[in-house]
Amino acid sequence: MFIHSAVLFGLTEPAAVDAYTLTAGRFWATSAALLGLAGTILGGLALARAARKTAWVASAAGLVALTGGVLNLATADGGPGTGNGVVGGVAAVGLGLLALVLGGRALTR
Repeated sequence: MFIHSAVLFGLTEPAAVDAYTLTAGRFWATSAALLGLAGTILGGLALARAARKTAWVASAAGLVALTGGVLNLATADGGPGTGNGVVGGVAAVGLGLLALVLGGRALTR
C-alpha cells in the first residue's frame, strides 16, 4: 500500500478508516474471536462426549482468546468503528469465557 510522504512526516492526517478496512487491531481481535469460537465448539463437543483431551484444548483456546481480547481492549484508543478491533475484542472475551466454562465443566465430569 502506498503511503504519501506528507502523511509519513506528520504534515497531514491519514484518511479515516473505512468500515471494511482490515487494520492490525481488527485482525488481532478477529483472530482471537475465531479462536474463542473454535474453543466454544470444542468445549461443547467435549461436554457432550466426555472427551478429556478435547476439554483441555477447549480450555486452552478459551484462555488464549480471552487474553487476546482483553489485551486488544486494553490497547484500543477508540470505540467501535475506529479500526481498533473493539467489537472483535468484546466477542473474543465473551467466546473465550464461554470456552473456558465449557472446557472446565467437561473436565469436572
